[in-house]
Amino acid sequence: MNHIMHQRRREWLLIVLGCIVTAIGVSLLKEARIVTGGSAGLALSLSYLLHMKFPVLFILINLPFLLFAWVKMGRSFTLRTIGAIALLSGLTSLEGLLPVYGLPVMGEAVVGGTLVGIGICILFKNGASFGGSTVLARYLQLKYGRDPGKTGFAFDLAVIATSLSAISLGGALISALSLAITGTVISLYKGRLDASRRQEPGQTASASAPTVAAG
Repeated sequence: MNHIMHQRRREWLLIVLGCIVTAIGVSLLKEARIVTGGSAGLALSLSYLLHMKFPVLFILINLPFLLFAWVKMGRSFTLRTIGAIALLSGLTSLEGLLPVYGLPVMGEAVVGGTLVGIGICILFKNGASFGGSTVLARYLQLKYGRDPGKTGFAFDLAVIATSLSAISLGGALISALSLAITGTVISLYKGRLDASRRQEPGQTASASAPTVAAG
């Protein structure tokens, strides 16, 4: 029992770390006025267009995805995802406390996209996500073994297309670069995870196959 509680505390601490890393990445992208992928990217583009706060839009957009997660992914994954969404929303609302980075736009796109990818990987590893397309990408990975980086990138291209009314064409192209970096980071994580599973001694094919958590 103590081991289980220790493991859960460690997982939640890592989820908090993933949220902090992602919040820094999102703040870099906001500073460059470009978007990221998934529900966070959609919320960012809508915040530019509607002049609404990112955290409010981020929560509203994620409500239907959370319902999907509850039905398909189980209670544990959904509750962790709700916690991650709430924490990321809270962190990104502290705009006055976040530093001004002063990087060139291309640098902010590269660093921001990398940090967002790392944050998503940390959450995936600890049974959570940031909602939106990351829920669907995680579901398809667990159910069918699909690469979450490639799946997420396909969804994210649609977000880029919808953001053209809020950002410039140049901003959309830089956003696509940032998304490609995020997707690459996630794909590399999946490749490393699959390799580590293959190297585990005495593990059968059925044991190594991922399954959707029942919560």
